[in-house]
Amino acid sequence: MSMTAERRTTLVSEYATGKDDTGSPEVQVALLSERIGTLTEHLKIHAKDFHSRRGLLMLVGRRRRLLDYLKNKDKRRYEVLIGRLNLRR
Repeated sequence: MSMTAERRTTLVSEYATGKDDTGSPEVQVALLSERIGTLTEHLKIHAKDFHSRRGLLMLVGRRRRLLDYLKNKDKRRYEVLIGRLNLRR
């Protein structure tokens, strides 16, 4: 259920804006999207797991706030990121 270290390293290197970048909004949104995807699959099987559902909603809210921040800071980076992650907005 949790993300492996290899997958995390792959995502960080794929979405990093610089050589030692691990905390840019792009990396954070990519990591959150991966966690959201795994929790969504978990909730398809375990529909009554309300604690995980609350965690999922908190992750979605955190990702939304990061995306809003990036949209206000640099619209082009925001549009590229949502295109790469296949997000609707």
